[in-house]
Amino acid sequence: MHTNTSSETPACFLLSSCPPYCSSVHAPEPLVQVNGKPSCCFFKFSPKLMFTKVLKAQLWVYLRPLQQTSTVYLQILRLKPVTEQGSRHIRIRSLKIELNSRVGHWQSIDFKHVLQNWFKQPHTNWGIDINAFDESGNDLAVTSLRPGEEGLQPFLEVKVLETTKRSRRNLGLDCDEHSTESRCCRYPLTVDFEAFGWDWIIAPKRYKANYCSGQCEYMFMQKYPHTHLVQHANPRGSAGPCCTPTKMSPINMLYFNDKQQIIHGKIPGMVVDRCGCS
Repeated sequence: MHTNTSSETPACFLLSSCPPYCSSVHAPEPLVQVNGKPSCCFFKFSPKLMFTKVLKAQLWVYLRPLQQTSTVYLQILRLKPVTEQGSRHIRIRSLKIELNSRVGHWQSIDFKHVLQNWFKQPHTNWGIDINAFDESGNDLAVTSLRPGEEGLQPFLEVKVLETTKRSRRNLGLDCDEHSTESRCCRYPLTVDFEAFGWDWIIAPKRYKANYCSGQCEYMFMQKYPHTHLVQHANPRGSAGPCCTPTKMSPINMLYFNDKQQIIHGKIPGMVVDRCGCS
C-alpha cells in the first residue's frame, strides 16, 4: 500500500534557456518593434512555471567596460504595441549606478513584481527594453551581441515554490537532526557556495544536497540481491552493505567562466533523492 503526499519545495530557474519551464530569450513581436528592428528582450514562460508562486526574480544585465569612472543611468522599459493614443514604452525600473569597472559589470535588478504581473496577466507580456547610458550618452547595456560578447545577454533568475506529489512506496527513510533512527536514512544538508568563497557561481547560491547515513541491517533496504548473496558467499571478504544514495538528481547552475562569460548547464548527481543499502 502506498499513499500520495504533497510537498512544497523552492526551485530556481534561469530564464535564458531552461526547458521544460521556459524557452530561450526571443525577439519581441513586430507590433512592438521600431523600424522593423527588435528590442531586447522577450521571455517566454511555460504554463507550468506560470502556475507557481514567485519567491524571487532578478533580471541580470551586463554593462560594457568603462574607460573612467562614470554615473550610469539604467532603465528597464516594458514594451506594448504602438498606438496613436500612447507611447510604446512604460518605465518599470530606473537605477542610478556609479561605475568604475574596466572589465565589465553584471548588474541585477529586482524583477519579482513585474514577473508576478506577467503570470497573472500574460497578455501584458510584450517584452522589455533595456538601456544604460553613461554621462557621454553611450549605451553600455549588452542587449544585442557584438563579436566576443557571447554569453553576456540578459537573463532572468527566478526562484519559485513548487507543489509536487510523490508516492511513499520505496522512497526510503527521511530523517532530520533530531531523529533517533539508526538505520540507513536520508538527512538534509544545505550546501552554501558563498561560504566556500565560490563567487564565480551566480545561481544557485545555495541548494539542498542531502546525504545518507545509518546502519544497514540484514536485508534492510538493500538495492540489489547481489549485496545479500555476497555476504553469505564470502563473509570475510565483504565489509557488508553501506548506506549510500540510490537515486540522485541534477541541478541547473549558472556560473562565470574565465572570460567572464555566463555558462548555463545541468550538473548531474548533485542532489540525493533516496538512500539505501548496497
